Amino acid sequence: MAAQLNHTIVWCSNRSASAKFLTEMLGRPAPTHFGHFDVVELDNGVSLDFADANAQIQPQHYAFLISEADFDAVFSRIKDRGLEYSADPMGSRAGEINHNDGGRGVYFRDPDGHYLEVITRPYGSSG
Repeated sequence: MAAQLNHTIVWCSNRSASAKFLTEMLGRPAPTHFGHFDVVELDNGVSLDFADANAQIQPQHYAFLISEADFDAVFSRIKDRGLEYSADPMGSRAGEINHNDGGRGVYFRDPDGHYLEVITRPYGSSG
């Protein structure tokens, strides 16, 4: 049996603002609208469908594999916006990036506190 992730819902307090934040940070095309979702398309056919939550938002983790050049652009946007960032998901290495698996990675938060991560090498890819 073959299975591929097609989409997931990202619950947020303001779907338009959250979807726009992600597209701006990742340099993606503007979100599209589908029903009551603001949809951010990714290159591997997966979409993040932003929806307004009617309850308290529980932060989730979303990791994006990007190129080295794109990492430079995203990291520059993080710094330009004055966002807090860390080399690890617990925030114990605040103000740093990591070099896991010979690449680079960094964690930062979206407007609702979701943990966003950009990495240039998949975990476990160094050997």
